[in-house]
Formats: sequence, structure tokens, C-alpha cells
Amino acid sequence: MVIRVIPAASDADSVRAVASMLGQLPGIEPAQPAGNSTALLDLLNHLAEQSVAELPEVVLVHESISPLPALELIRELALRFPAVGTVLITSDPSPAVFSAAMDAGARGVLAQPLGYEDLTNRVQSVAQWAAGVRRHLGYGEDLLSGPGGTVVTVSGAKGGVGTTLTAVQLALAAQAGGSSTALVDLDLQAGDVGSFVDVQFRRSIADLAGISDISPRVLQDAVFPHVSGVTLLLAPAEGERAEEVNEAAARQIIGLLRARYGTVVIDCGSQLTGAGAAAIETADTALLVTTPDVVAVRGVKRAVRLWERLQIRKAEDTLTVVNRHTRGSEIQPNLVQRLTGTRVARTHVPANYKELQGYVDSARVHELDSRGAVRQALWALAGELGLVAGAANAAGKERGSGGGLVRYGGDRGAGGRGALSPRRGGRGATRGTGPAPNTGAASGPGAASGPGAQDGPGPAGKY
Repeated sequence: MVIRVIPAASDADSVRAVASMLGQLPGIEPAQPAGNSTALLDLLNHLAEQSVAELPEVVLVHESISPLPALELIRELALRFPAVGTVLITSDPSPAVFSAAMDAGARGVLAQPLGYEDLTNRVQSVAQWAAGVRRHLGYGEDLLSGPGGTVVTVSGAKGGVGTTLTAVQLALAAQAGGSSTALVDLDLQAGDVGSFVDVQFRRSIADLAGISDISPRVLQDAVFPHVSGVTLLLAPAEGERAEEVNEAAARQIIGLLRARYGTVVIDCGSQLTGAGAAAIETADTALLVTTPDVVAVRGVKRAVRLWERLQIRKAEDTLTVVNRHTRGSEIQPNLVQRLTGTRVARTHVPANYKELQGYVDSARVHELDSRGAVRQALWALAGELGLVAGAANAAGKERGSGGGLVRYGGDRGAGGRGALSPRRGGRGATRGTGPAPNTGAASGPGAASGPGAQDGPGPAGKY
């Protein structure tokens, strides 16, 4: 995300100093400085007439600005351009001045002389706020097309249903599709993303939790660039540190990642925490992974009811993914949909643990055979979610070595996770356009997936 900044000051020396420092900041696009308040307002009016998207994210107002005094100008900007964040630069950063600036509508105050870190942190924070306002007002489509787009959470109906494997494969599919991708392990006490992809890293999400303004440099120190191209933000190795990552910290971290990456996949585990609740609530798509058995389906119902009571997400806005699906299962996807009130993804992940065992045991889940039925299904789910253009169709044309998967649904909106994981399980719930009626079926010997599964006379009474 390129941050556009306009410095405004009537003092020539101050203008040069601010412009020079802005030119050194990464990801900043400094605009021509405005020498007075009239010129600034005329410029913003001109940009707003073209589109809200043309407005800068940040305006730095120096206390020397005239003819309108700085605080009056900030108040005017807040009223006329609510999607632009303003910051006051002053030589008197006293509590009284800070309070007056906040009352006028400023998003921050910077003291002179300016410091590199202070300027970087404040501009980055205000730009995130401005981007959020534009998304809220419906002007953020252009921001979502590049870095700063889609957040997908993956939760599990219970442990062991395949949550982490699903999250890893969705992230890999998004990255392979050309989207800059971050994979976040928010299963704070039992996170195993690092174990699945052979990574040991001393930094974790807990290292970011206590920082009020996270700079790009601090974020860069906390993440791990995996060989696959996916950026990892891992759970803390010490489970007791989970308490450090509260709801407020999770919202800030997710917002920062959303602003810097095209796709953010979050493994939320099977236990709901404050951080996980914040992630599910703010996600564009929330997936809930289950297996076709009584205990897991009850877990889906329990999770969905909890989310509704906490007003995190409604059942109809949750996308359930059926993992370890076989055509002979007593519980079929249509029955899961009826029993839970959720949407069910059109793509079902087949039961084929032999395909996974060697990769899981050697911590090489990121190297799954592209011809395998499980891997094809998971990447097809990425296509359903819109994370990879055409992924569902492409995956459907391949024939898995053990599953004979031929076709998956390819429309955006459903999402899923799947595949057995002996270590840890699933995540779920997603917002998507929802599962269409099952059409088509897997073909080939051993086909275990497929839309087309029918409700059997089933054991509805068990639920």
C-alpha cells in the first residue's frame, strides 16, 4: 500500500524539512507541499471532485500554516474530508495542545524536531485509519485490489479436523495465484503452523501485542518469510504468553496485515479466545472445518451458537467445510447444512490420509503433491473463495493419484479447509456467497469428494 502524504506549512524551511524526511520513508508518496491553507483546501477539493480514492491518506499540518490557523484548518479538513487523516506538527507538544488538536479532529500530533521513527509510526497509523474509513464508506474497492485486501479465518469444529492444514494450503494457493499472502497462527496456546512447514522462529505475534503503534520495521522483525513466499506470523512457543494477545492487539495486528498484504489467512484453532473472536468478526470470510461425524457436527452447532450469542457472526454468514468426506458417509454435506444452519462449501475434501502422512511427519505440508486429491480439493476451495482466479477449475481438471477428483465448484463464495491432520485440527466459518446445491460428483475410483452427495435417511435424531 502506497501512502500519499501532503505536507502543509507556510514556513519554507519547515516545508523543506518535512518533505525531505518524507522522501526517506518506505512506502510513502509525498505530494507537492501546500504553502498555505487556501492552496491546500483548493487542492483537496479538486481531488475529491475526481474521486475519494484520489485524496491523500494523510495531511501533515504545520503550526505555521496561514491564513487559517492550524487548529481551524484541521477542523475544516475533518468536516469536509472525513476520509483524510490529519496530523499536527508543533513545537509545543504539551497536553493542552494535544487535547486541542484531538478536539479539532486531528489523528495525531508530532513534535519538532521530527524523528524518523515517530514520523514513520504516525503516518502509517493514520494511513491505516484512513483506509478503514474509506472501506466503511464504500470507497475502498481500489484498496482491496492490491495489498490490503482479504482476511480469511479458519476455525475448527473441534481439534483434529484439519484446520491448520487447510489454512496452510489456502495461503499457499493464494500466494501461487499472485497475491502477497500472510499466514497468521492465532491458535495461541497450541499453534502448529511452524511445525507443519518446518519453521522454528523466535519471534511471534505476542511480540507485537504490547506495541501501541507498530511500525513497518517492527512488523518486519516479527514475521518470517517462508521459502514458499508466504509470510508467517507464528503463535508464541510459550503457551502462557497467549494472554498477551488480547482483542485490541489482534484488531491492530490484523488491520496492519490487511493494509500490507493482498490475502491474510488466520488459523484460529478450535478454542475461541478474545483475539480469535476479533479475527472472526472482522474477517471477510470465516470458515468452520468439520468432519462428517456426530461429534464434529455437534461442535459446529456449538461454535455457531456461541458466535451468535457473542454477536461475532451469524450462522448464515459462516461457511462450513466438510473434510474427510466419502460417498459412503452416513452424514453428507446437505445434512450438515440442514442441522447447523450454516452454508456448506461446494468443494468437499476427500479422506486420503496416506497422501498426507509422509508430508505431515516430515513437516513438509507445503510440498504436497499437486496431483493428490486432498491438495487439489484444498486449492479448489481457494478458488471458491476467490483467493485464486480459476483455481477451482484448474484443480478440477487434474486427476489425483489416490482420489480421482475430477470437478469442484469454482464460484467465489464458499471456502474450505480440509485434510486430516494428526496433530491438530480445524478452523472454520466464512462469509462467502455460500454453498450452492451440490452438483456433479467426483469420479474415478476412490473418489471421495464431490458435490453431489445426498442426504441419506440419516441420523438426524442423533443431533
